[in-house]
Amino acid sequence: MKTTEKINSCGCDGGVCALSAPVSQKKITMQQLSLGFAGLAAWYVLYLQLLPFSNFFAYHLLQLDQGSHLGASIQFFVYDTPKVMLLLTLIVFVVGMIRSFFTPERTRMILAGKRESAGNVLSALLGTVTPFCSCSAVPLFIGFVQAGVPLGVTLSFLIAAPMVNEIAVVLLYGLLGWKIAALYMATGLAVAIIAGWVIGRLHLEHHIEEWVREIRMGEQIIVEEKLSWHDRMRMGGEAVKDIVGKVWLYVVAGIAVGALIHGYVPENFMAAIMGKDAWWSVPAAVLVGIPMYSNAAGIVPVVQALLSKGAALGTVLAFMMSVIALSLPEMVILRKVLKPTLIAVFIGVVGAGILFTGFLFNLII
Repeated sequence: MKTTEKINSCGCDGGVCALSAPVSQKKITMQQLSLGFAGLAAWYVLYLQLLPFSNFFAYHLLQLDQGSHLGASIQFFVYDTPKVMLLLTLIVFVVGMIRSFFTPERTRMILAGKRESAGNVLSALLGTVTPFCSCSAVPLFIGFVQAGVPLGVTLSFLIAAPMVNEIAVVLLYGLLGWKIAALYMATGLAVAIIAGWVIGRLHLEHHIEEWVREIRMGEQIIVEEKLSWHDRMRMGGEAVKDIVGKVWLYVVAGIAVGALIHGYVPENFMAAIMGKDAWWSVPAAVLVGIPMYSNAAGIVPVVQALLSKGAALGTVLAFMMSVIALSLPEMVILRKVLKPTLIAVFIGVVGAGILFTGFLFNLII
């Protein structure tokens, strides 16, 4: 009876209802705050030493010639690997704290009942800060359907979440600069918003698997724990341990491939294959990218190396987007909840958006 009284007193008329839990009493001490600032200062000093150390390691310690292929590859690898890991650790920690405000349950509650258009924009933005991996696509999709989130709004989230995340943005920023990182983020969000809106306009809800559509949610109670800043910092540390622990091998492998391209592929070699003048390069890059299995951590260092060898920006961005947003493993996972027709429409609409992005940037940049 006590539980029933608490539920009824929350003021919900059905759907998703949030209850508040007591606030955690743990607070940040001055000692912890001082350690945090000291750690940030140490991070910055270490970051500034990476370039001189990489040059010293490759050209003085190993005594490689500065103009040699091997020397350029070693210097690239020794510089970019710790650089990316340092940037990744800092950004994942900050985003982990931000994500403590946006759990998947909280996201579902925010999007429940939202109309399309505004809902597509909101879901794409929430997708960038909500914890997501391919293995969580099915439970998230089911939860959104249960909460009454429109199909197009749900798919905007599922497109944005893997494609426009902190790993992609921080790697692009660290390796290619803030302009390309901002460009990728803006175009990725645009593809997610527009593709979700288009699919919503097609009214393909009958192509969701029957067992998913038959689920009835009823009233759902979400107990929200009010976290202190100490708790949020702890969650940031856990995010670093979890995410960086999973992707570091992809980072090293991607930078190793990039280092080989950087050191051994001649300047402007990629211009003939992935340059602006090769009109077929954008669709070819998308077709090559779809069956590949990688994430941003593994593909961004390769993207950097391709650009340095003459590949066009639009072609490279299209390649990266197709690898991350339309990976074959994710399509296989989504097949559990979507019928083949809807998956084909999903690939076609998102692929068209990626193609448009590639051709547009090859035209204007």
